Amino acid sequence: MPRLVRSSQLRTVAAVALLAVVIWRLGAGPVLDGLRALDLPAVVAALGIGAATTLCGAARWALVARRLGMELRLGAAVAHCYRALFLNSMLPAGILGDVGRAVEHGRAVGDVGRGARAVMLEKVAGQVALVMVGTVVLVAEPDVLGALSLPSQVWVPALGLLVAGGVVGLRVARVRGVLRTLLADARRGLLARDAWPGVALLSLAALAGYLGLFLVAARTVGATAPLEQLLPLLVLALFVMGLPVSVGGFGPREAVAAVAFGAVGLGAAQGLSAAVAYGVLAVVSTLPGGLVLLAGVLRRPSGRLATA
Repeated sequence: MPRLVRSSQLRTVAAVALLAVVIWRLGAGPVLDGLRALDLPAVVAALGIGAATTLCGAARWALVARRLGMELRLGAAVAHCYRALFLNSMLPAGILGDVGRAVEHGRAVGDVGRGARAVMLEKVAGQVALVMVGTVVLVAEPDVLGALSLPSQVWVPALGLLVAGGVVGLRVARVRGVLRTLLADARRGLLARDAWPGVALLSLAALAGYLGLFLVAARTVGATAPLEQLLPLLVLALFVMGLPVSVGGFGPREAVAAVAFGAVGLGAAQGLSAAVAYGVLAVVSTLPGGLVLLAGVLRRPSGRLATA
């Protein structure tokens, strides 16, 4: 936990510094424009798309958990995914909600380690889908790929942080045993013939939802470019949200969106506005998780996750 707190503090500082640089270069106007552009239709769309993507994530979690021998009802999975997303968006570390659902489910089934691996694997499945789709989309857009090479002073440190984080993680873990167990669970929970088609479809459906929400944000701030031009930019912005230098996605997303939009002639300011609008709408989409959390506090339940 102390390591997690220190990591969260460093990530917060890095994200704030990156945002400060972007705003210093482009001014606060695009940020304010992104906030002012948000309206009721955009909020309603965020809640609807958020419900769909949360359902996909919960179904994927339930599928992986069952393949690993743990029961998990879909309704319970949806409620706990909503709560996790809400906590992830509100707390600095950005992963505490997922940690909570992993531990709670693990305790409910009597195996915290396996519960944690189930959550880890279903999250990995979503990232794999993003990488695969992103690779195809970005290769088809040379201008965006060219933009990746421009701000090396941003990308090189970010990649360095990724590598350093992986090294630290490997040093903390008992590498051989952890990897052996994780790979065995991956074969059962993700790669088995009766698992991977469902996991893949749910991951692609969730990714479509995230891209749809980003498209709503872009249209809301006035981006009129055709979908085929916007799609690579949105994929790229989603991809960098996974870098360990963001808080709730804020930071790298805004920087890269500004660079990418500018690279294809849509204007860096519009990219920043779209990224800010998306960030707010993403938080809005998790608000039902706050109601789940409040209902749990009012009921004062035993704290065990329903599994059957």
